[in-house]
This record gives sequence, C-alpha cells and structure tokens, in this order.
Amino acid sequence: MTEAPQKDRPWLIRTYAGHSTAKASNALYRGNLAKGQTGLSVAFDLPTQTGYDSDHILSRGEVGKVGVPVGHLGDMRALFDNIPLEQMNTSMTINATAPWLLSLYIAVAEEQGADVSKLQGTVQNDLIKEYLSRGTYICPPAPSLKMIADVAEYCYTSVPKWNPMNVCSYHLQEAGATPEQELSFALATATAVLDQLRPRVAAEDFPALVGRISFFVNAGIRFVTEMCKMRAFVDLWDEICEERYGVTDSKYRRFRYGVQVNSLGLTEQQPENNVYRILIEMLAVTLSKKARARAVQLPAWNEALGLPRPWDQQWSMRMQQILAYETDLLEFDDLFDGNPAVDAKVEELKAGARAELAHIDSMGGAIDGIDYMKSRLVDSNADRLGRIEAGETVVVGVNKWQKGEPSPLMTGDGGIMTVDPAVEAEQIESLNAWRAQRNEGEVKAALKDLRAAAEEGRNIMPASIVAAKAGVTTGEWAAQMRAVHGEYRGPTGVGTGRSNKTEGLDDLRMSVDAVSDRLGRRLKFLVGKPGLDGHSNGAEQIAVRARDCGMDIAYEGIRLTPSEIVAAAQNDEAHVVGLSILSGSHIPLVEDLMQQMREAGLGDIPVIVGGIIPDEDAKRLLAMGVARVYTPKDFELNTIMADIVTLADPAAVAAE
Repeated sequence: MTEAPQKDRPWLIRTYAGHSTAKASNALYRGNLAKGQTGLSVAFDLPTQTGYDSDHILSRGEVGKVGVPVGHLGDMRALFDNIPLEQMNTSMTINATAPWLLSLYIAVAEEQGADVSKLQGTVQNDLIKEYLSRGTYICPPAPSLKMIADVAEYCYTSVPKWNPMNVCSYHLQEAGATPEQELSFALATATAVLDQLRPRVAAEDFPALVGRISFFVNAGIRFVTEMCKMRAFVDLWDEICEERYGVTDSKYRRFRYGVQVNSLGLTEQQPENNVYRILIEMLAVTLSKKARARAVQLPAWNEALGLPRPWDQQWSMRMQQILAYETDLLEFDDLFDGNPAVDAKVEELKAGARAELAHIDSMGGAIDGIDYMKSRLVDSNADRLGRIEAGETVVVGVNKWQKGEPSPLMTGDGGIMTVDPAVEAEQIESLNAWRAQRNEGEVKAALKDLRAAAEEGRNIMPASIVAAKAGVTTGEWAAQMRAVHGEYRGPTGVGTGRSNKTEGLDDLRMSVDAVSDRLGRRLKFLVGKPGLDGHSNGAEQIAVRARDCGMDIAYEGIRLTPSEIVAAAQNDEAHVVGLSILSGSHIPLVEDLMQQMREAGLGDIPVIVGGIIPDEDAKRLLAMGVARVYTPKDFELNTIMADIVTLADPAAVAAE
C-alpha cells in the first residue's frame, strides 16, 4: 500500500471583517471561526484608526462604517468575548494607533487569564505607507517611526510570538504602484524601521528581532508577474538581512508575509466577474512554495459596491479551503524552480527594485523620500488609469464587453450590507456611559504618565497598557501623542503628478480656456475630501487631470471637515466643488456641507460627489442639490472633466 504524500501545513485562512459595533463584530468572528476560518483579521473604523473618539466632529458619519469602533477597554472586551486570545492568531489592521490597540488587546488577554508571552498575531503598524497611500496617520514621520520601534522593542521582550509590524505594500499597489515600486518602497520602509531598532537591542538579539518583521502584500491580476514579484521579495529580503544587517541564521532571513489580493481591480460593473479575479490573484501567492503566503485573506466579490455580507465572506473563505484541502497543491515542492521564464522575470524585477532602493537610499531613506515616493505613485496610477481609458489595458465588463445579463446575486437585499445610521448614536451613548463609570483619578494619572513617557522618549507601551486598564479612551490616548508630537499633513503628490495621456486633452483645454474667458478668470475647481476617509487615489487623479486640462485646482489633501471645505470654497472663489468619499459616510457629510454652502451664500456653486455610492444614495444626494454623482464605473476621467467645464460655464447656466 502506497503511503499518502506528506502535505505542507495550509496557510492561515482569514477574512478581513468588522463593522457597526464590537458586539456585532464578535458574532461575525465567532461565526467565521465556526465555518473553518483559522485566524482573525480585524477591521477597525476610521475614527479608531485615526485616534478620535466616536463623538469627535471628524467622526461624524464614519462610526462603524468600514470597521468596528473600539473606543476603550470595554469595546475590546466585547470584541473578543468568548474568543480565547491565547489560542488565537489575530491580525489587527491598525497603524497610527497600533500601540494603543495592542495595549487594549494585551489588557483583555490578561483579563482572560492568558499567558501574554503566548499571544500570536500582528499589528500592521506601518506609518510610512499611510503617508503614501492610505492616510490614517496622526503624527509626523520621526515620532511615528519611534512609536513603531517602541512596539517592536516591547513585543520582543514581552510578547515574543507577536509580529510587531506588517510592512504593508498592499496599499501601495492599491495606490498605483508598479511591482518594482511595491518591492522597493516596502523594503525601504522595512530598513527604515530596522535601522531605528538596531541600536535599541543587544547585538546578539537583533537577528531574532529581524525575524519578527513581517509583510502584508498585494497580488494583482497579472498573476505570473505577481508570483514572480513574491519570489523577488523572498530573494531581496534575504539579501538585505544578510548583507545590510549581518543576519547569518537563514530562519531569521525568511520572508514572512500575509496577503489580501487586489481590491483595486474589483469592478462595480458585472461584479460577479470579481469571483474569478480573486481566485486568479490567490494563485499568485499560493502556487509557488518558495513564495507562499503564511496567511491569506480574500475580499468578497461585492466589495466594490459596499460591505460584504457574512455569506459573501463565506464564499471567499470556501475558495481558500477548496484550494488548501481539496487539491494536491500542498503535496509538492516548488512548481516553478528552474523555469527560465520565471527566473528571468524575477531577476528583472529584482534589478528594477534594487535601482529604486538605491535612489531612495541616496535621498536618506524612506522617511526623507516620502514626497518622492508619493509623487511616483500618483504618476504610476495616472499611467494605469490612462491605459484603461485608452483600452490598452482590458478590464472585462468595464472597457470591453460591457453588455451582459443582470446579476441575480444583486437582487433581494441589494447584494451588500449597510450599517444602520443609529449605530453612531448608540456608540456615543455607550462611550459617555463608559466615561461616567470610570475612576477619573486613575485616568488622569495614567494620561499624565503617558504624556511624560512620550515627552521623555521612553517606550510608550507600558504607560499605554496602564492607561488601557484605567479606562482611557482612544481619542484621549491619541490626544497625548498629538500634544507632544504635533499633527502631520501628508503630501498629496498632485504637484508633480503628470497625466500620461495628453493627446486627448486638446479639446478640453480649449473648452476650459473659453469658459475661463467668459468667467473673467481661470476656472477654479476645488477638490475636497471630507471626513476621515484616507483613500485619496480618486481625488488625486481627478485633481491631476483637471490641472492638465488647464483648470486652476485646489486640493489640500485628506481629512477635512465640511466647514473647512466651505471656507476654502469661499476663500478660493471656487466655480465647482468636487467631493471624494469612499468610506460610506457620503450622506451625512454631503448633507452637512450642502447646508453650510447655502448658509454661506454659496448655494449657486455646483457640487459634484464621487465614491462608492449605491443608486438609492445617489438619488438622495441629487435631491440635496448635488449636481453630479460619480462611482467607480465612471472611469473615463475626460467625461468628468467635460461635465465640470459645463457646470462652470456661465453660458450653459444662462441657457437653462
């Protein structure tokens, strides 16, 4: 009788999840674990990610929308109720507030009676990519880097099985990065952190600390290139660890990564096509044993439309389980070793990444190169969008074969989950109740020591854990960091961004010139991002294209209140205001802005809105007085530009 082949252990199977409240998210986690999920991946809402309590003005409309609100120890306790943390592997997608959320997690684990030294999981804790692509930063780069190092140092000594940082190239690709840029920018970030850590630990301990740095990577639809990118990551990281840091033990040079496959490539049009995209992208990070992910989480087929339902998440999870358990993939050594086409592509990617890394190093490293990297991403994304517009890159159902049958998956409940607007008021009520029952003396003492630790340059983790146990809130913790280190406004990348498509802009430029003449000055277009949504790619590309069409554009970046945008419209004498919101908070934020526009005497200025906006919400926005609503299906930027010109044209207004 032939023995069954020895199978490799499957990767950790996760889904990225969290919404509305800690109690509801806990039920979702326990349901997913019961269905065979082997680890947790926690999505936090934007106020939690950016260090605001639910009742802060910037939190309006954002509470519980894209993740779970965690304002204090009670919320974290509810989030993991009946989930034994000592036995769990938990990935927390958190960056600026990573020290704080990890402190809350440790405090809950201790309440459960867990041995903290056995806790396994990761905090993303990568602030550099936040400046470049996602926007959930708080403090400037230097103190942020120090806080990243604080977490790493603390984990090494107290939570040794925890990964203190996931260098996150995922959002770099979402922002338009080429494979070479994703490789080089991520590796530059990792070296910046390790350079910061090196003097803080004994030389003999440093290799083991290097071995705890993990990565969170994206996999796009060009799956051969993406698979080669992962093999290039393995080689380059091994090279850096050995040559730059002198790590001799190969196990500490191992490239350890988790992955979520590309959300950027999900389409609103014919969303059922996304199932195949997700599957193909998963293959890029599983087929090659040498470069296989340690953990995989897949988006749901309908995430271009809104929040996935539990069934949608289950479908993505089953995709992983079928590949891992029904196929024979895990019974074989690497399928691509010795393949000349693969080897050649890997070497090409490595050469491109090394050249980009050398350039970043010549600028002083990742911290000093933030503005440069941001502008490169905006350029690359403009190129990508230009190729889609021109039909050079085929996206099925978007720019080719647009006609199809209506999806039966979108009937009934609309195919997506929505968060009840009442959740925000409930969360604020719960927050106030929490504040009322805590010991204020303990809170004040904890905050005083936390601030002192930050001012004195001490590791902030011990003081943060004490603060967590005292009942300090997320906003109070972050306020101390803001008070000591200040706040940061990240680069927009728009100033040096160039459109790759100039040949199609001549008519638009002439139209802009003609309308500007009729206005008596250059057409002024204000691009604003209200709320906490940091996904700025769309706003950046609209601003770049508008500038290339000859408009006078104003774009100050992310995280503005409606009142700040209204004030800017007044000061800049804007002819058209464009808002970009992808977090689902469009209804309350736009409603507030439209009211303030009218009160300021600006009700005649056309307002356009872009984002992930369901049809019913689009109707509500138009009823509020919004002039145009755009969603991801409106990929032809020149059509949007023509609309802006028409809206600003006094002749067109007079003709109505």
